[in-house]
Amino acid sequence: MKNRIKKAVNPAKAAGLYAKENLQVHHPTVLVISDEVDFSRSVTARWQMERQVPTFTLLSGDLWPRSIDNFSVAIVGPLRRELLSLVLEPLHSTQQPLFCVCHDAATAQLVRERWPRTSVLCCEGNWLNVLILAASEAVLRAGAEARARAAEETCVALERQAMLGRYILEMRHGLNNALTSLLGNSDLLLIEPGSLSAPARAQIETIRNMTLRIHEVLQRFSSLEKEMNVVAQQVERDSGRLRVAVAAGD
Repeated sequence: MKNRIKKAVNPAKAAGLYAKENLQVHHPTVLVISDEVDFSRSVTARWQMERQVPTFTLLSGDLWPRSIDNFSVAIVGPLRRELLSLVLEPLHSTQQPLFCVCHDAATAQLVRERWPRTSVLCCEGNWLNVLILAASEAVLRAGAEARARAAEETCVALERQAMLGRYILEMRHGLNNALTSLLGNSDLLLIEPGSLSAPARAQIETIRNMTLRIHEVLQRFSSLEKEMNVVAQQVERDSGRLRVAVAAGD
């Protein structure tokens, strides 16, 4: 009968794999939109000097699709005046960080007034280094927020699974009593020869076999509970020894 039951997965290991899978975040993507090719080249070339380099999506104002969600940070460079609103309006409505580099003070003032969430820089002085520094920090922050959201979702999912596990453990005694009744009655029916027809006897044997399988699954739950308690106690002992060692070192 045991051969029919698949080996249960260690719950701690399963939780770790689940968390690892859900904490994976896509490589950050920086969206660069400008009518000036030199601007996009300057931004990407300067960013290559940093320790962490994201993936770049380079677009001109004419190729702007007006709807794009898969990016971590957007950088808008010099654009024709008629394209400025078409590009900035949808980007401003997203939650991703947005930077706009302007050639003149009038355009910079317009962007600040109409799209206040946008970080505006003028093409003067050390603007490129300032842009890369600010945008790099925004990429790191966006990645941290994405990981935090993934961790929160993982915790919620694991809490639901833990609640279900606790419920099954609490109900296992009642289930075992019901299974004992099923096994006892099926055995009584099967030990009386000739009392059942062949089809009825086959059905009773199926009920008995499935009852045994459920019983073995519940036994595995009890075994897992003991294993997890042993692991928790070992972790607590290790933590205690570590605290003592640290205190002795002080």
